[in-house]
Amino acid sequence: MSGTVSYWILNSTRNSIATLQGGRRLYSRYVSNRNKLKWRLFSRVPPTLNSSPCGGFTLIKAYRHTSTEEDDFHLQLSPEQINEVLRAGESAHKILDLESRVPNSVLRFESNQLAANSPVEDRRGVASCLQTNGLMFGIFDGHGGHACAQAVSERLFYYVAVSLMSHQTLEHMEGAVESMKPLLPILHWLKHPGDSIYKDVTSVHLDHLRVYWQELLDLHMEMGQSIEEALMYSFQRLDSDISLEIQAPLEDEVTRNLSLQVAFSGATACMAHVDGIHLHVANAGDCRAILGVQEDNGMWSCLPLTCDHNAWNQAELSRLKREHPESEDRTIIMEDRLLGVLIPCRAFGDVQLKWSKELQRSVLERGFNTEALNIYQFTPPHYYTPPYLTAEPEVTYHRLRPQDKFLVLASDGLWDMLSNEDVVRLVVGHLTEADQHKTDLAQRPANLGLMQSLLLQRKASGLHEADQNAATRLIRHAIGNNEYGEMEAERLAAMLTLPEDLARMYRDDITVTVVYFNSESIGAYYKGG
Repeated sequence: MSGTVSYWILNSTRNSIATLQGGRRLYSRYVSNRNKLKWRLFSRVPPTLNSSPCGGFTLIKAYRHTSTEEDDFHLQLSPEQINEVLRAGESAHKILDLESRVPNSVLRFESNQLAANSPVEDRRGVASCLQTNGLMFGIFDGHGGHACAQAVSERLFYYVAVSLMSHQTLEHMEGAVESMKPLLPILHWLKHPGDSIYKDVTSVHLDHLRVYWQELLDLHMEMGQSIEEALMYSFQRLDSDISLEIQAPLEDEVTRNLSLQVAFSGATACMAHVDGIHLHVANAGDCRAILGVQEDNGMWSCLPLTCDHNAWNQAELSRLKREHPESEDRTIIMEDRLLGVLIPCRAFGDVQLKWSKELQRSVLERGFNTEALNIYQFTPPHYYTPPYLTAEPEVTYHRLRPQDKFLVLASDGLWDMLSNEDVVRLVVGHLTEADQHKTDLAQRPANLGLMQSLLLQRKASGLHEADQNAATRLIRHAIGNNEYGEMEAERLAAMLTLPEDLARMYRDDITVTVVYFNSESIGAYYKGG
C-alpha cells in the first residue's frame, strides 16, 4: 500500500513536469528549478492533485507505471527512520529568570523545521534582549533563495533591541565604538539545530546599525521607542539598509555578491516580542501567529494575531490600489499574485519589485555574474509605479491573560496544510498526551518488565513513539494527514521520500515555533504579585 501511494505522488509529479516541458508555459521563464517557492505562476499543488478542506491532498487517480526508473523508486523508510527525519531539526528550551527570581511569563518553547527546498529557505530565531528582558521569536520565510531570510534572521532582532534602548544606553554604545572598546552585549541567542554560525553583525552590518542608533540619539528620547514603534521602524529600516548596501560601492567581492543575493531574493517575516504580560506581534507577509486559548469552561479556541498579506486579503488589496494609479487596478494583482509573480504583498528584499528599472540596470551592470549568483533579471509586465512591495509590518498588541496557554508562529508551509483550528487542536492533543503520560508514570510502580511489555505492544501494533515536541507533531500531521484529517503512515512516508527536485511541488519548507506561557506567572501580574 505504501509503495502505491508513493507511485501516485511520483506519477502526478512527472505528469506535471511533462506539461511544463510541453507547449503550455505555466510558469515564468525566469524561475529556476530550485526557486519556485513564491515566484512561480502555477499552483503549488500539481494538476493531478486537489487541495482538501483540511489542508492535505486528495489523490484523484492512481497509475502504476513499470519503467525501470520508476521501479527503482521504493519506499523503504521504517517508522524509526521517519522519526529521525522529522526530529532532526527539533529544539526545546525552558526559560528561567534567575536574576529577578520571578518566573517569566514564557515557560518554555519548542521548535522544528522540515525542508522542502535544497537548501532550506526558511529561517527561525529566538533571542532574549539583554537591555529590556524581553524575549523575541521570529519565523522568516525566504523565496528566490535563502540569502534574504538568512540576513533578516541574523539582523532584525538587533534593530529591534537598539530601538528599545534608552538614550543613556545608546550613548554608552556610541562611546564604546568611538573609543574602540567592546560593545555592551545586546542579545542572547538561543540556538537551533542548523543555525548559521554568523549570529553576530559583520562590520558592514554594524556600520548600518550604528548609523541607526546615531539617528535615535539625535531624537533625544530618554526611554527609547515604544514596542510598537520599535517593531514598525526596525522592519522598514533593515529593509532600507538591505537596499542601500548593494547600491553603495563595496570593495570586498564576497560581501558585494552576498549583498546582491540578499537584495534580489526575498523573505517574509513574523516576529513576536514577549515582555511580562505584553505580547506584540509584527508581521510582513504570509507567515502567521495564533494563540491557543483555554476558556474558563475548559473549552479551547484560537485567537489569530496576524493577517496574511496576499491577494485574498481584501484590506491588503485595497491598500495596494490606494498606493497606485487607478489605471493599474486590473494589473496590480494578476493570477492572485502581486504583478502576477509574487504571492505575498509584503516582504524584505525583492528589490526588483521596489526599485525603478533604471536603478536595477545600473546596479546589475557593475560586473556581477548574475547567472552564477542565481539573480533574477526580470521586470514584470505592467511595472509602472514602483515600489509595489513593502516590508512595513502590521503590529498587533495582546495583553496576556492566564487563559492564553500557547503561541504558535509558523511559515506558510504549515498553514497551507493545516487551519488555525487544526493547529490548536493538535497542540492541545500534544499537551493532553504529555499530561496523561506524566500521570501514568506517577501512578504506576517502577516495573521494568511492565514497561518493556508496553513498548513491545506498541511496536507490534505499528504505533510510533509519541512526539515530545509539539512543533514536530504539527509538521507530522501537516504532511501526513489525509483529506479527512487522519494520519496516514503511507502518505507521510511518501512525502518524506520524494527526491529533492520533486518535494517542492507538493510541500513547502515548514518551520514552527510553539511558545508556552506560564499561567501562574501571568496571573500574578494581575494580582500585583
